[in-house]
Amino acid sequence: MADAKALIDDLSRQVQANDIDGGKATLTKLKIWMLEISGAQATPDALALAASALELGVLLAVADDDLDAFGRNISQLKPYYAALSSSGAAASERKCHVLGLNLMHLLVDNRLSEFHAELELLSEAEAGTPFVSFPITLERQLMVGSYDEVLNAGSNVPDPSYSFFMENLLETVRDSIADCVEVSYKSMKLSDAVTMMKFDSTAELQEYVQEKREDWIVEGDRLTFQPPPIGSKAEDIPSMNLIAQSLSYATELERIV
Repeated sequence: MADAKALIDDLSRQVQANDIDGGKATLTKLKIWMLEISGAQATPDALALAASALELGVLLAVADDDLDAFGRNISQLKPYYAALSSSGAAASERKCHVLGLNLMHLLVDNRLSEFHAELELLSEAEAGTPFVSFPITLERQLMVGSYDEVLNAGSNVPDPSYSFFMENLLETVRDSIADCVEVSYKSMKLSDAVTMMKFDSTAELQEYVQEKREDWIVEGDRLTFQPPPIGSKAEDIPSMNLIAQSLSYATELERIV
């Protein structure tokens, strides 16, 4: 177990130093050690060390922008949390941080049923921590359409590790705002669109238009929205021409008969 403690210390330093490759190598060694924990060796101290290793693995995956590794570490971590809880052991310092990141992941992926299932497992004290209350508040704001508050939340994350998920969430929110704007306005000033969609500059807005909204037109200092495609209206049907053609066919048929 002394070797495991030393490896966890190494992993902690590597995560703090953003040493992704070194951290992955150390985490692999720790996971091999975790496979050897069974029976009498599965003491509360050993379980706590294993949970700590996986918590650091979660933070390492966020730093590496690796959602697959993030999900794997979370799945592997849950049985250790359950075992520690049943043994009466104290929760780790990083637990609420990790739980909050997992809620952010579920929120970004729009897996709301899983999001609420995870909330049911939280204690009142855990739900009240800044790490966990942050995604809970975000979810409520999204449900009522308070997109402006969601966008502003990006500058008030409880930890820099949340920024990874906030960037993805902000993109989703901006797309929702854009969908609303283009059906609500025929055109607007670029400066107003920048403010409404929380871009830092007009250049960022123009880049967004080029990448995602090819049907929007930038003319001078104004942004013009193309109307969404709709079906043909009654006035679009050339009814008089059709009537004239029908009468002509009827006349010709009568002559033939």
